[in-house]
Amino acid sequence: MRILGIDPGLQLTGYALVSVVRMQPRLEEAGVIRLARHKDIAPRLEELHRQVAELLGEYACDRVAVEQLYAHYKHPATAILMGHARGVILLAAQQAGVAVVNMPSTLVKKTITGNGHASKSQIQRSVAALCKLAKPPSPPDVADAIAIAWTLARQLPTAGRRSGRWV
Repeated sequence: MRILGIDPGLQLTGYALVSVVRMQPRLEEAGVIRLARHKDIAPRLEELHRQVAELLGEYACDRVAVEQLYAHYKHPATAILMGHARGVILLAAQQAGVAVVNMPSTLVKKTITGNGHASKSQIQRSVAALCKLAKPPSPPDVADAIAIAWTLARQLPTAGRRSGRWV
């Protein structure tokens, strides 16, 4: 089972490829898609779609895990903008024929740190420890993408297991 975790953004979109081997998640690749902040939103969305489609073409993924949209009442415009980014990511996954799983941020934070309201730095440190990295992933968008994919990998109780039927 291979999972591509994505932390959507219009300037930085984190991504991480996590495989499940013998019931254990393993980080294979992680990085960030950087979008030009000086460009209008439409060209950035086109670039995001193109790069996510390239990732999906490069990595044979079984699932795409994307952070679920969360709207804070103090920042409704942010949720709308993130919705645009999520939309092109979902479109790219659909076009590639890869199933999408929406991951609530509180579940991701609780799974990775034990605290559903953990800070970015707590997530970075926890991801570094889980993946046995020399230092925390940076920028935080990369750590978030790893955490998203890792959480889905931990949620798959039968990943890598046989069905239990005798052959």
